[in-house]
Amino acid sequence: MKYFFYLISFQLLFLFSYSQKETSRIFYVSPSGADTNPGTIDKPFASIEKARAAVSIILKKQMNTAIKVYFRAGNYFFKRSVILDSLDSGTEQYPVIYAAYNNEAVSFSGGVTIPVKNATNIKDEAILLRVPATAKNSILQIDLKKMGVTNYGTLMPRGFARPYQPAPMELFCNANTMHLARYPNDSLIPLGKVLDKGSIPRDGDFSHRGGKFLFSIDEPNRWDKAKDIWISGFFRYGYADDAVQIADLDLKNKTITTKQETLYGFESGKIFQRWFAYNLLEEIDEPGEYYIDRTSGILYFYPPKEGLNSIDVSILEEPIIQFLNTSYIHFSNINFESSRGMGVYIEKGKNNSIDRCVFRNLGLVGVCIGKGVEPFENLSHEGESPVASAKLGSLNNYFYNHTTHNREAGTGHIISNCEIYNTGTGGVSLSGGNRLTLEKGNNQVVNCKIHDFNRLDRSYKVGINIDGVGNVIRNCEIYNSPGSAILLHGNEHIIEYNSIHHAVTDGDDMGSIYYGRDPSEFGNKIRYNFFHHIGNSHGTIMAVYHDDGACGMEVTGNIFFKAGSRTVMIGGGNDNVYRNNIFIDCPMAFHLDNRLQGWAKSSLDKKGIFETRMAVVNYKQPPYSTAYPKLVNYFEDMPGLPKRNFIENNAFVNVKMIHNGNAQWSYIGKMYVTCNESIFEDAANMNFQLKPGAEIFKVMPEFKSIPFYKIGIQK
Repeated sequence: MKYFFYLISFQLLFLFSYSQKETSRIFYVSPSGADTNPGTIDKPFASIEKARAAVSIILKKQMNTAIKVYFRAGNYFFKRSVILDSLDSGTEQYPVIYAAYNNEAVSFSGGVTIPVKNATNIKDEAILLRVPATAKNSILQIDLKKMGVTNYGTLMPRGFARPYQPAPMELFCNANTMHLARYPNDSLIPLGKVLDKGSIPRDGDFSHRGGKFLFSIDEPNRWDKAKDIWISGFFRYGYADDAVQIADLDLKNKTITTKQETLYGFESGKIFQRWFAYNLLEEIDEPGEYYIDRTSGILYFYPPKEGLNSIDVSILEEPIIQFLNTSYIHFSNINFESSRGMGVYIEKGKNNSIDRCVFRNLGLVGVCIGKGVEPFENLSHEGESPVASAKLGSLNNYFYNHTTHNREAGTGHIISNCEIYNTGTGGVSLSGGNRLTLEKGNNQVVNCKIHDFNRLDRSYKVGINIDGVGNVIRNCEIYNSPGSAILLHGNEHIIEYNSIHHAVTDGDDMGSIYYGRDPSEFGNKIRYNFFHHIGNSHGTIMAVYHDDGACGMEVTGNIFFKAGSRTVMIGGGNDNVYRNNIFIDCPMAFHLDNRLQGWAKSSLDKKGIFETRMAVVNYKQPPYSTAYPKLVNYFEDMPGLPKRNFIENNAFVNVKMIHNGNAQWSYIGKMYVTCNESIFEDAANMNFQLKPGAEIFKVMPEFKSIPFYKIGIQK
């Protein structure tokens, strides 16, 4: 009996020891490692591909094992995407973790590093005659061909209604973005008299005729030897930037003819209708500028003021890492950088996470959750195109005709504690959920800092594009955007506790949060956010823009400080609720109009855009009729008349005009109006936490204190 007891005890001890041994398996990767190594800390692998192969062996054995892959400090260069699929997945209890070891500095790069010693002074006299005399002794050159770098990418038209597309080769010095040499350096030139608007695709003209306009400046006289000049600007509307190539620069008659058309054609006379020229060797006149001669393969650049410590050029056009139907894979403490495409792409699967990572110096977005579409063949406001993985393409314009498009984004993915900046065309594309069933995606962007994300495309390539159903943006800081910070499609999204500032700094007729032209997009909530310093000196700019009949949004507990020329615009929609918000130093808090009874009434035509978009979600049937009963009689209840917009229990501090709307269009309830900023803890330093004994609570006891300290990035 005693022997049996000892035998059982020994077996239990063995099983316990084996279980302890197998509950965690660790592999190491280092730039100085080798893929012939066993992947230990002393003999690490050299590549993530080898680590992935080692992980797959463990996963195939189906052991209850938490697997960790640690990357040692250094740069890892990717010539192609690393694709993880369902066979790479972990489980809820035993996820697969890829992380920097002990918070060491780890870079996943889609470019190549060029030794600083390869940058030399210009000796070619012909080149020295072209560059500015004041800069010729400072400009350096690198022979890329001698470095084995021959793929320079292609400069392409960019802007409103154009597809997301990889950047051409870009230059990064000291891990900071350089920019193609331009004129002027930090301002724009008024568009001269337009001689030819060019073809206008928005009006159905697809003849691809560029525009022609006059210029009055003398600087182009220096560009007579330039072969590939581009211009960028707002050529018709202030919400539609564009970038096109110059086909003919007529110095005698001072005219510019463009090679490509723009969606709306060219027009001059408005303050925002301005342009600048770029991709000019002749304009490298300050630190941070560069030019690539695509014929000779020579890169010319003016190094940073602080000196030159590192040089990288971007090569990879695919995402650096792709998650295809994976689950429970976690990446943390990795820098994704120096690439022409995206950092990370996620499709299908569930509960993957990207935490404490940095995405910078990328040509596209930092992270994309959900499929895109192929780029349209023609420049078009809307159109058809095949659905595509690992790219965004013409997704924004595809949504126009496919409002219920399911991007197969998966569920429960989270991007947290990351910084995304110096990207070319936006920060995050966040999708998930099903608009037909109202099933939620529950994909989230949380506690992320997203800024300076419009290096290449400046309008409607936003900090976070959120679509589908039931996704979340929480505790983020989004700033330094020439256009919108958040573009919204879909239902039941939550945007809360975010700090959104210095957005829509260019252009006109945009909002820092924008959605519209689809009455079925009910159920979205914007709450406890801080909007400040929104807009510019010349445009009609909003903090929250309910455009063209947008309906059914709740906006509660937000603080708006210097937040646009018209802080909120409700453009003809119904059932929008504003309660318990504070507006401070705003020229006009609310603009309301009845545009669906005026210039936009065609949206309500039989078989028109609204009827089509409502029909596709079966708005008279569950789940829409159950979730949003006010939608059921939308077309029977005077659809052009704005109604049930509740604006009540809000506070207005130093606001010149509360609203300019007709009494029929909204219910304006109780409000608190004052010029006394002493109700806040420290208004001078933008601390707008209400003091516990502030007068507002006596005048309007139903007003609830807004948790100002919970807004923005949380440590």
